[in-house]
Amino acid sequence: MTTLPSASIEQGLRPGHRREATALFWEAFKGKLALVMQPEAQALSFIENAVDPAHAISAVSNQGELLGVAGFKTSSGGFVGGGMAQLCAAYGPVGGFWRGLVLSTLDRPVEAGSLLMDGIFVSAAARGQGVGTLLLAAVKRKARDLGATSVRLDVIDSNPRARALYEREGFVAQETSETGLFGHIFGFRSSTRMSCKL
Repeated sequence: MTTLPSASIEQGLRPGHRREATALFWEAFKGKLALVMQPEAQALSFIENAVDPAHAISAVSNQGELLGVAGFKTSSGGFVGGGMAQLCAAYGPVGGFWRGLVLSTLDRPVEAGSLLMDGIFVSAAARGQGVGTLLLAAVKRKARDLGATSVRLDVIDSNPRARALYEREGFVAQETSETGLFGHIFGFRSSTRMSCKL
């Protein structure tokens, strides 16, 4: 655990932070996921059950408040897992099936030697205080611990602030993919793959 003046960076999620992490994740990504995963109550239920603390790094205030989370994905899973069975349990067989098919278009494969970011989000109250930068540094340390030589992520065209942060932290754009017809569903036209060598 790395202690900083106003926050601690911790591996995983504290047991009491699971629901809060779910709410923060949804707040950060509902613009992209709402059309597919609504109604919101079911989306939150599914996400909370699918969260895997083993694939999370948390920023926690000295008062114990969750400030932000960086999720990552390895060959053994990701921060928000859950497959077709979990989707069908949350939405029913038909609802789960079509949602699974649509969401699969967002899936990115894990590559040997590279740690894949699986979402990073910071609470509204903690934004602008360097929490995102701290979390990215922790992700890089985690990648080195796992023997990776790079960290990879995808950033959407409608989030220029995030892209600027990644560029400041050494991430370099590699390729951009258009969403095509799915752009109307997810609310963005393209995503750019970025990588940071360690």
